[in-house]
Amino acid sequence: MFKKSNFKYFACALVFLSVIMSCDSKGSLENALDLTVSEGFENPLGFYDANPTFSWKLPVSESNKSQSAYHIVVAGSPDLLPDNADLWDSEKQTSKQSTWITYKGKPLESRQKVYWQVKYWNQDGEASTWSETNHFELGLLNNSDWKANWIGLDTAKDSIRGRGKVLIHKPQYLRKGFELSDDVTSARLYITSKGVFDVSINGENVSDDAMSPGFTTYDKRIETLTYDVTDLIESGQNMIGVELASGWYSGRLLWGTTPWDNRISPKVLAQLEMTMSDGSKEIIVSDDSWKGMTNGPLQFAEIYDGEIYNANLEMLDWTTINFDDKDWMSVEVAALDAKVKLEPKRHTTVKDKIKLVPQDITSNDGVAVFDLKQNMVGVPVVNVPMKKGDTLKIRFAEMLSPDGTFYTKNYRSAHSTDYYIAAKDGDIEYQPKFTFHGFRFVELSGFDTSETPTKDWVTGIVQYSDFEDNGTFTSSHDKLNQLQSNIVWGLRGNFLDIPTDCPQRNERLGWTGDAQVFGPTSMFNADVYKFWASWLQSVREAQLEDGAIPWTVPDSRGNKIGSSGWGDVGTIIPWKIYMRTGDVGFLEDNFEMMKNWVRYHQKKSNKHISNMMSFSDWLQPFPESGDNRGDTSRNLIGTAFFAHSAKLTALTAEVLGKTEEQAKYEALYQTVAKAFDDKFFDETGKVKGVTETQTSYLLALAFDLLPESKIKNAQTNLLRKLKDADYHLRTGFLGTPLLSRVLDDMGEVDMVYKLLFNETYPSWFYSINQGATTIWERWNSYSKTEGYNPMSMNSLNHYAYGAIGEWMYERIAGIAPLEAGYKVIKIAPQVKEPLTSASASLNTPFGKVLSSWEIKDGKFDLEVVIPPNTTAKVIIPADTSQTLEIDGKTFEDNSNMKLIATGNDTFELEVQPGTYTFQSKLK
Repeated sequence: MFKKSNFKYFACALVFLSVIMSCDSKGSLENALDLTVSEGFENPLGFYDANPTFSWKLPVSESNKSQSAYHIVVAGSPDLLPDNADLWDSEKQTSKQSTWITYKGKPLESRQKVYWQVKYWNQDGEASTWSETNHFELGLLNNSDWKANWIGLDTAKDSIRGRGKVLIHKPQYLRKGFELSDDVTSARLYITSKGVFDVSINGENVSDDAMSPGFTTYDKRIETLTYDVTDLIESGQNMIGVELASGWYSGRLLWGTTPWDNRISPKVLAQLEMTMSDGSKEIIVSDDSWKGMTNGPLQFAEIYDGEIYNANLEMLDWTTINFDDKDWMSVEVAALDAKVKLEPKRHTTVKDKIKLVPQDITSNDGVAVFDLKQNMVGVPVVNVPMKKGDTLKIRFAEMLSPDGTFYTKNYRSAHSTDYYIAAKDGDIEYQPKFTFHGFRFVELSGFDTSETPTKDWVTGIVQYSDFEDNGTFTSSHDKLNQLQSNIVWGLRGNFLDIPTDCPQRNERLGWTGDAQVFGPTSMFNADVYKFWASWLQSVREAQLEDGAIPWTVPDSRGNKIGSSGWGDVGTIIPWKIYMRTGDVGFLEDNFEMMKNWVRYHQKKSNKHISNMMSFSDWLQPFPESGDNRGDTSRNLIGTAFFAHSAKLTALTAEVLGKTEEQAKYEALYQTVAKAFDDKFFDETGKVKGVTETQTSYLLALAFDLLPESKIKNAQTNLLRKLKDADYHLRTGFLGTPLLSRVLDDMGEVDMVYKLLFNETYPSWFYSINQGATTIWERWNSYSKTEGYNPMSMNSLNHYAYGAIGEWMYERIAGIAPLEAGYKVIKIAPQVKEPLTSASASLNTPFGKVLSSWEIKDGKFDLEVVIPPNTTAKVIIPADTSQTLEIDGKTFEDNSNMKLIATGNDTFELEVQPGTYTFQSKLK
């Protein structure tokens, strides 16, 4: 029986308990951050994925070490969240997984706008608040959603024969007027083209995208774009106008024998869907009511060759209702092709990303040359004084010849020149729209020579797919920092909608070999997961029935054969990206392609020894054969990649839980590896029967193709080949990415540092000493003493040799995944002279990781950041007879970390999420 005096304490206890319960239901932790769907999209419009995955990050705090559970709610209206989710309620799920959670709700449909929230519980069972509400809106997912038709003018009949005898189609101007009797509350423009387009409504540009919709396997898939144009539509009269040019679809491409018919005139497909204030729907489609013409100001536009813009033909207000189109022609109409899938674009569009201003100007006899001091890709904006009727000529070059003239031999047949014809006296402003160039130098002629050129006449607009940086790397060594800069600029220059091989000459194609060697490095430097996922879809679509993967994707040649080391992009990139993202769905998407490629390897082998065509170790320096393909046997290379692809396919099957296929491909790998060893290596671990090269040993060791009894001898033979080359690399595209990893695994980190910091040819610093601001195609593309490499295939912006960036992040700075997606992280910097410091940061699926070290006065300082919901193994170089300090205090095992091993010169710790500073004394 209660005493009356105790009642108030009981009442207070009830109130306190109710507060606790209330706090638990509302959540006491900060809400989840960085909510994304599928490959990292944040609140996308026109989204491609009706079966998305959900990811989030835990906020950094002392309360958040790991996640113990989550709860996702998905609804068709934000008002239904979180308690009345009508599409999916995952309920509370006991799980540490905070990435790539598969949607399991009601089927989603085209145009649907979906809202979602998530809450999580930490390691102590404490709940977070509900996250902010994020959303995604689906585009038109099916061909049947389109009521529009392809429209355009027959530019083929009036086209001219250009370089390579291909058809050159004149740019088109297309327009359609329409009237609305009510106000619009919502409007979506769904649009794409066979070619590249720019679209305006009522005189306003719909977007700042460039070169849309992009480059895909046009015979299988064309990407569509969705724009919110609600604010551009008016009650009453309206006008939509589209500029259309050839682009990749019907422009000239190297070889020019595409699987799609590039002789067909460019076409546009547009569907404007509007919801009116009274709830009714209106739709405007591309059909025979549109009009078009080709005699506009843009007279010529080709990717390789540039533009011709005649301002005398400008049509004021042609995308508004205040324009008379009585002389325009009716457009031709074509139905959709059921064999070509129309799908929303699954990665970001190309945009103007960075502006560069000239650092130097030289001017002589009416010609001005502007030096941006950085090799870049994009277009210029020119603001130049001109006289009426004069033609401004805009030329580009990556470098200058010794006499100051433009070096353009490496552009080959790419004219890469823009022209602007002035309609009046005075300053003009012009930016090319349907082309792009690779350049550092811009040359202007044809301007008003009474005016003195100034730096503000030219601005370099750097263009690439709209991704952001994903990591940073810096060190105490200026040339190593320049190498990192060159790697990043090579990435920017060659990630223009697809991963290209070069951005300046008559090529600019998605070479598969280049992509497979650079893919891992790109993931450190930029947020390009969605970029790779989209391109790998094109690779799957381009794969032939027998499993062959074309040399370039999209395929611009139409040949029916693959190349070892190049087509292996179909196994290597899926596995490498899985290791960096942890997205099992990515492996699921690509597993059939992987198996089919291994099947092609089998087809091209005799008794498991490859006879596949191969570009081999492309551009190996000092080839005895004098061949661009280097000296390493194509049979050896093909067999090595056969085994490696079989092994990666087995690993993928294991992750996917496909035990029978795992066993099948593991057995195949073992069989091919034995055949490789028997054929190409003698009992002493030395290459036999073919030319002995650094790359032959690198392939054998990197892909684990030798029995244990031969490995040490093979490693010794590799070191001998390096010594024979005066400790310089002799590797091309395929061998170079393996060199640092193999030597590292051998314990020869000093050797990696020696190779990396070499100053003479061939080496990374050699090009830097010659003035490189990007990665070059050849180790000796240019020499200050000998001039340019005489070969016309001599790109000065070519990312393949930038693959060393992977080792720089993982081993110099020391950030690597021990489990897929960085669920377990390895922090193990390799501290060697001449470096005294290095630092890298990386945005992983779980959050930011940092490893930053410095040597000062014999002491080693290491700062690390480990994100929530992960753990890390941290290996610290040290004199282990001396004390290890953390955050200024003597180290002791605690809840945040424990010592798991002590070597002769390292401490090895298991570390929980947090920010720490370690200090050790070095031997």
